[in-house]
Amino acid sequence: MPSAPTPVAVVTGAASGIGRAVALALAEPGPGRPAHAVVVADLDAAGGIDAVRQLEAAGATARFVACDVTREADVEAAVHTATEAFGRLDVLVNNAGVEGPALPVHAVSPDDWRRVFEVNVHGAFYGVRHAVPLMVAAGRGVIVNVASVAGLNGVPLHAAYAASKHAVVGLTKTAALEVAPSGVRVNAVCPGFTDTPMVAQGLGQTGQTAAELTRLGDLVRRLGRPDEVAQAVAYLCSDAAAYVTGQALAIDGGIDAA
Repeated sequence: MPSAPTPVAVVTGAASGIGRAVALALAEPGPGRPAHAVVVADLDAAGGIDAVRQLEAAGATARFVACDVTREADVEAAVHTATEAFGRLDVLVNNAGVEGPALPVHAVSPDDWRRVFEVNVHGAFYGVRHAVPLMVAAGRGVIVNVASVAGLNGVPLHAAYAASKHAVVGLTKTAALEVAPSGVRVNAVCPGFTDTPMVAQGLGQTGQTAAELTRLGDLVRRLGRPDEVAQAVAYLCSDAAAYVTGQALAIDGGIDAA
């Protein structure tokens, strides 16, 4: 009996942080989930190539694609690399994101506002736009958008980021409603303060420590780990989550509950 084909995932922003952790998690088999071949899509070529080396060293199949998610053609090329290189697309994780400067809302420049939306919202939209037709035609597929707990609540000094992540949650829920009859699921994860280069950069802007940051409402009183978010993404991509769509799953140490 022939073996089942290897499923294929595209992960944007996979050179570091949560994106790399997601790529590593999907490359490993888990409950209701076989190992995936992974297309690592990122603007950071050095980090992306290093991520591919790490995946291959672990026995996974991976390919790097240079991708600036603010350019629709780049996102389209990343999505289509899955079908061109591996013959199928099963999973898209729209992870690439930026935080923007830590400023009061009236001090945010229009250029900074646009940049945050171009990466966080437009990038996710481009991914959904180009993945959905392939998945609908195949009658299967999973999209996971990496939003944020900032997409569920307000965040002082980060109006653009919070507004953009609320938009990602809205995109997720609407797309889920549209494609559910075709066998495609769309969900979002909403990480809290996670130990990533982006959070480290934000702490540098505000002068806060990680301990001070997590006292703002994190019941667990520590930063999250990228692998903790990645395991939630991997669950949503698995058959174990076959009845889950249109959700925004908070992985935030209790911030949204506080």
